[in-house]
Amino acid sequence: MKPVWIVDDDQSIRWVLEKALSRAGMATRSFYQAVDVIEALGRDTPAVLVSDIRMPGGNGLDLLRQIKERHPALPVIVMTAYADLDSTVAAFQGGAFDYLAKPFDVNEAVALIQRAMKEAAPQNDLEAESGLPDGERMMTQSSSPAMQEVFRAIGRLAQSKVSVLITGDSGTGKELVARALHSHGSRAGGPFVALNAAAIPRDLLEAELFGHERGAFTGANTLRRGRFEEANGGTLFLDEIGDMPIELQTRLLRVLAEGSFYRVGGSQPVRVDVRIVAATHQPLEQRVEQGLFREDLFHRLNVIRLRLPPLRERIEDIPALANHFLASSARALGVPVKRLTPAAVAVLTRFDFPGNVRQLENFCHWLTVMAPGQTIDRNDLPPEIRAVERGVGAAADAVVRPAAPVSAARATALPAGAGTEPDSWEQALMHDARRRLDRGEPAIMTTLTRQFEKILLQSALDASRGRRVEAASRLGIGRNTITRKLRELGIEDD
Repeated sequence: MKPVWIVDDDQSIRWVLEKALSRAGMATRSFYQAVDVIEALGRDTPAVLVSDIRMPGGNGLDLLRQIKERHPALPVIVMTAYADLDSTVAAFQGGAFDYLAKPFDVNEAVALIQRAMKEAAPQNDLEAESGLPDGERMMTQSSSPAMQEVFRAIGRLAQSKVSVLITGDSGTGKELVARALHSHGSRAGGPFVALNAAAIPRDLLEAELFGHERGAFTGANTLRRGRFEEANGGTLFLDEIGDMPIELQTRLLRVLAEGSFYRVGGSQPVRVDVRIVAATHQPLEQRVEQGLFREDLFHRLNVIRLRLPPLRERIEDIPALANHFLASSARALGVPVKRLTPAAVAVLTRFDFPGNVRQLENFCHWLTVMAPGQTIDRNDLPPEIRAVERGVGAAADAVVRPAAPVSAARATALPAGAGTEPDSWEQALMHDARRRLDRGEPAIMTTLTRQFEKILLQSALDASRGRRVEAASRLGIGRNTITRKLRELGIEDD
């Protein structure tokens, strides 16, 4: 049974509810502020959430709104003061299950929470019958032969305790596969805990993984459990494992080998039973050769490897995915679902989708907000897709009406900007690459790739006025990816 989450900055309220619910046979988990709840919801969900309205780190009504956007079926009970009528009305308008007026009768509070759990049960049963949460359920509907192989592998691996390494481009759905391995396996009743090694500052990652003792360092006022302890009895998903610092790789290897670790500042070993599922978009073999990843850790993680195909290798899934994301965006925004014309679908299937499924999802959200009508035609598609489509059309025209012939020798020797202006940035790149090759310049691929990424990122940041999340969305990459790239390329954004 899932626990009841209690959110209140008043310790006495938390204590009273914890004791009362414990006597009624219900597990609890308490939070001091709303921001901690949002973070925890990325890893787990409660049976019922009971939240105060006024507390530090964001008020309860904002928390209610965010929960209803992400977990509309989760019952939320709001605690309010008698005179706080406006907050009570706002809570019901925001989708609260009910409210508790302070000071409240403890027995009435327990009865209300039990009623919320009972009325939410039918919805939970439907989710159980579907087998997976919404995103994972959509993933299992793929008709792509490559994804069918992934499904078969998940079926074979789910009941095993063996470590799994998931590889694939950013945005292909590696965390969804990790969650599917967990939810279909023998550890489904345990926690699923996710950690992105690239998203946490280097000096905080150790404490995030292993926890810390009180007084271990400045600011460590209480004992804190790390992700390994949180995942005990369940699955720990280590995303972007290739970005983990080399010194932490040694500690991780020891945990995998011995099943125990020490908290930061601790002197007693902590034993855990955790299944590891790791993921990366980087070639780990190459990082091993470069001395950036431990070879013994690589072999420890690489027991079973699953490669997720990029979206361009499963174009038959694009129409169904697009319709799914359009429906999901419409539900989140409370608007009618928009439909794609066959012409628009044809254009989508020709697009390369460098940002993969995540980029398609972003496009569908953009279309839900920006498309003028209920029917989406090819001219309503995002500018990035239309620009590529125009390029394809121009290339087709060039085949029908070729330009005046140019000798191969002259084309090879022609530098960018000399004599004839290049017709496109691709031709300019070709001339520049040939010039570099002619003069014997080393590591051309690395140099040009770095310059290309730097121009794209800086242009996106300029267009979004320095807002990283918006820039990442417009480029079709993840927030963690843009953060890592900015750090690697030395780009400072305001």
